[in-house]
Amino acid sequence: MEKVIYIVRHCSGEGQAPDAVLTAEGIVQAGQLAEFFDGIDVDRIITSPFTRARETARPIAKVKNIHVEVDSRLKERVLSSNEFKDWLIKLEDTFFDLHLKYEGGESSHEAMSRVCNVMDGLGDGSRTVLVTHGNLMALLLRCYDERFGFDQWQSLTNPDVYVIKVMGEKLNMERIWNSEKTSHMNKKIV
Repeated sequence: MEKVIYIVRHCSGEGQAPDAVLTAEGIVQAGQLAEFFDGIDVDRIITSPFTRARETARPIAKVKNIHVEVDSRLKERVLSSNEFKDWLIKLEDTFFDLHLKYEGGESSHEAMSRVCNVMDGLGDGSRTVLVTHGNLMALLLRCYDERFGFDQWQSLTNPDVYVIKVMGEKLNMERIWNSEKTSHMNKKIV
């Protein structure tokens, strides 16, 4: 049986803190995501505990009449407990060296392990929406295609949606959202 996972990057938020809420634009985007998922068969919605991710998931859950599950393994990766002026360069370095770890942070490898455990726990035949964050989403997609790196992370939008379909040993990964047009698209990019 085919397992289908929709990986959603949260809508526009008011910051990076765990309790940052959606912006006014983000609230509109969440409604558009709910409309997008209205015609799609979904049996589970699992979200990061961060507020902006939960607020992104809520309208989808309402349309689907499904309870939202919260899983801390979907929270955003912490690059470091220190603030870096050159954080973007440091982040890029973690895509080249998956074991690079800054003080108080998590390596790409560690983040990939925890998020891939979520994916591995989904049963065959399941149709699940995972709502998470940009860096973790990029690392999750990299678990399935090592070409997905820093440049692809930079091209992600808020929101964004990829679908991964797994049937036995076969895997198909597609980007199915275009925020600039606030509509979906079916363009294979990996």
